[in-house]
Amino acid sequence: MTTESDPAYPAHWEADVVLRDGGTARIRPITTEDADRLVSFYEQVSDESKYYRFFAPYPRLSARDVHRFTHHDYVDRVGLAATIGGEFIGTVRYDRIDATGRPASAPADEAEVAFLVQDAHQGRGVASALLEHIGAVARERGIRGFAAEVLPANTKMIKVFTDAGYQQKRSFEDGSVHLTLDLEPTAESLAVQRAREQRAEARSVQRLLAPGSVAVVGVSRSGGGVGASVLRNLRDSGFHGHLYAVNEAASTDLLDGVRAYRAVADIGAPVDLAVIAVPAERVPEAVAACGDHGVQGLVVLSAGYGESGPQGAARQRELLRQVRSYGMRLIGPNAFGVINTAPDVELNASLAPAPAPARGRIGLFTQSGAIGIALLSALVRRGAGLSSFVSAGNRADVSGNDILQYWYEDEATDVALLYLETLGNPRKFSRLARRTAAVKPVVVAKGGRHTPAGHVVPGTRLSDDTVSALLRQAGVIRVDTVTELVDVGLLLAGQPLPAGPRVAILGNSESLGVIAYDACLTERLRPSAPLDLTTDASPEDFRAALGSALAADTNDAVIVTAIPGVSEHALAADLADALRAAVAEHPGKPVAVVHVELGALAAALSPDSLPLGPAAWGFAPAPAPATSAGAPEAAAPAPATAPESAPLVPREQPAEAEGDAGRQACRIPTYPAAERAVRAVAEAVRYGQWRRANAEPGQVPAYEDIDESGAAAQLARLLTGVAAADVLTLDDTDAHALLGRYGIRVVRTLPAPTPDAAAGAARALGYPVALKTTAPHLRHRADLGGVRLDLTTEEELRRAYDELTETHGKPAELLPVVQAMVPRGVDTVVRSVIDAAAGAVLSFGLAGVASELLGDTAHRLVPAADRDVAALIRSIRTAPLLFGWRGSDPVDTPALEELLLRLSRLVDDHPEVVGVSLEPVVVATGGLSVLSATVRVAHPPARTDLGPRTLPSY
Repeated sequence: MTTESDPAYPAHWEADVVLRDGGTARIRPITTEDADRLVSFYEQVSDESKYYRFFAPYPRLSARDVHRFTHHDYVDRVGLAATIGGEFIGTVRYDRIDATGRPASAPADEAEVAFLVQDAHQGRGVASALLEHIGAVARERGIRGFAAEVLPANTKMIKVFTDAGYQQKRSFEDGSVHLTLDLEPTAESLAVQRAREQRAEARSVQRLLAPGSVAVVGVSRSGGGVGASVLRNLRDSGFHGHLYAVNEAASTDLLDGVRAYRAVADIGAPVDLAVIAVPAERVPEAVAACGDHGVQGLVVLSAGYGESGPQGAARQRELLRQVRSYGMRLIGPNAFGVINTAPDVELNASLAPAPAPARGRIGLFTQSGAIGIALLSALVRRGAGLSSFVSAGNRADVSGNDILQYWYEDEATDVALLYLETLGNPRKFSRLARRTAAVKPVVVAKGGRHTPAGHVVPGTRLSDDTVSALLRQAGVIRVDTVTELVDVGLLLAGQPLPAGPRVAILGNSESLGVIAYDACLTERLRPSAPLDLTTDASPEDFRAALGSALAADTNDAVIVTAIPGVSEHALAADLADALRAAVAEHPGKPVAVVHVELGALAAALSPDSLPLGPAAWGFAPAPAPATSAGAPEAAAPAPATAPESAPLVPREQPAEAEGDAGRQACRIPTYPAAERAVRAVAEAVRYGQWRRANAEPGQVPAYEDIDESGAAAQLARLLTGVAAADVLTLDDTDAHALLGRYGIRVVRTLPAPTPDAAAGAARALGYPVALKTTAPHLRHRADLGGVRLDLTTEEELRRAYDELTETHGKPAELLPVVQAMVPRGVDTVVRSVIDAAAGAVLSFGLAGVASELLGDTAHRLVPAADRDVAALIRSIRTAPLLFGWRGSDPVDTPALEELLLRLSRLVDDHPEVVGVSLEPVVVATGGLSVLSATVRVAHPPARTDLGPRTLPSY
């Protein structure tokens, strides 16, 4: 008898999943308490589906059937159910069988599997999700394959099996299709799983951002408060769907001109999205009402959750459980809201103050409402437009990962900007960001190195620098401030990627050009000498100079600098037209404009100002907004103040009638400081280099001398008897043997507890030798005198032994060893560590206290390809020492790259290897030598990225 409270109940099998249509369901083991749910579920299944399941008419379940389907040992017999609102919508079970198809126990490793999905929920991907989870359960219980009998007419179920990506066999026997599936994950099954995950999560976000109807729950009758503000924003944004206001004390049919109801249940129509703006203690009631009405998603603006302490955190967990029990998704709590500027949606379900952002090509995600306001205001001031905006607050459910899934396929979004305070799942974020960055830029500002209140996420031991390195490996543009986030986003949204680092600088100020030149050198760009047009330069001079710079094959990008002339307004309007004309004539290279006390130029170059320029450029002016009576309003003149300090009145972005050239000329970004413009260009250069380098996937060499099965057997033997939570540090013999199975040879070391033992070791190894201490406080610290090198005779060895023990302590404290000398080279350190949140991380740096002090270590996620390790060793600041710095001989970097690839393979193939430190690794002009190795092993942690699809549960 197993219930959810029974210790034998496998609670870790419970999971929330996103289905194909964007809704959610909970998958959990079936227990003895589910008899009534099972009977009710079966009664709602059609006769045809029952026939497909049992191969015969089967109108109802007998008491024996109910007992069989609800009593499991969770080893040889397992049943899982997909539930919404506590009720079953689908079930799957397996029964372990032997070679003859009869019930069996371990070591039999095959099981018969069968599904049943309620007809109303077929087509939502329920069976596919159940197959992923029952497959993971089966592998955990030692089952390696599934067998299934399916009627030929049951094409939907056959497709579930054939589309899963597993290796399978198919035959026709006795009137049914016999399928066998090998449950070992394959590249194809993982690709199928991730593609389904992407479609489902993107669809779930789309349902939140493009609802057909919205209800605001908690609208005050007085017109004040959060709910009323959101309602007005929805109304004034021109939302194309149905809009409802909910106030339990509503006494009129309308609130702020919107139809009002006392309860969600009173709305006689479907509601896709509900915005909840009631006190935290009343939110559960509102959630229940929305769930009962069939609402698909919620935006909870209410505060008083995780950000308010332990009691609020508990309230937040209960909110998430309640929301998911109804199959809904949640933005918030403590959210700022969502915006979608698509012309067929025009949704502003947020607290964003007027004016709202115009329609544009930038997607924006923030976890902070205050930062969201700042970013929206900055984009509005600088005339930029948004495709969509999500401020997730405490991010209890919908996160940056979900939004990346949506933006990946969103044709309205060209650039993804994210302000993140935490990375809930760095491994998944890196994977999604890499895929998205391959088609559009992803720019991230990560605000904080500690977990803020309200964000309960897996802990990480990785430093902020390490996280930044891993993000850059994935193609993410990591910036430090929200100002840089906007600066870089504006350039990428309006300009093409530069083909290289060569930058032309021109303008009417020699000093400003020199500042830009110095900034380029700081950013490791290759600037040409600035072209000074002098302060007498006319707009036509700018046009000619910019056109020449864009046409030259020696330039990849151009920075234009401008200072005020005698008449700022006249110069601004004419200069903006001149710059646009030059870009339109010579498209394909990015242009950034630096203005100093020339705010009117920034305003004139804003897309909002295009009506100021001639119609000859092919930019259709934006239509004038209509008044309440339907008559067009007069266009307001462009402000003369700098956009950085005063907002522009936004209008819809102009039509982009001239293709890429028109779009580029329409969106020339401006910056009030040369350093900011150069930083944006530099980030675009680095991103362009990453895009080109990643156009073809890197290779992971298949080394024929790797003994993967031997390593697995050795690890299984070593971990026998080790507790699940313990970490075992291997002795040198086992560590060297394990590394040797992957072609990593460690130089032989012999203990030297006495001078005579040291002499004997030296004779065995052959002179010259090195004498080292292995005491923890002296190990790898040559600067402290714990190492004696190039000892060529026994006399020298004994003298060095005496000096070492006289200076640093007794042999029992120093633990001295003797090692043969190896060819001289550059001392390096190679490490790998398993982080609970990010996964396996490969690290590289030069040995020595200077590198440690400066933090000069580079990192890459495992598995690493050849391109990754090549970039890894070149990314540290001291890398020139490897390539012949100041006349020295270059060392054997191909051998170093091979070592890194072999170590990456080891930790990727065997998650039991939780830590490896190779220190030092001496890289000579020909080959390398690993002088010391430390290996730590443990029972493998859960690999959530390789398991079935699940939503995070905090």
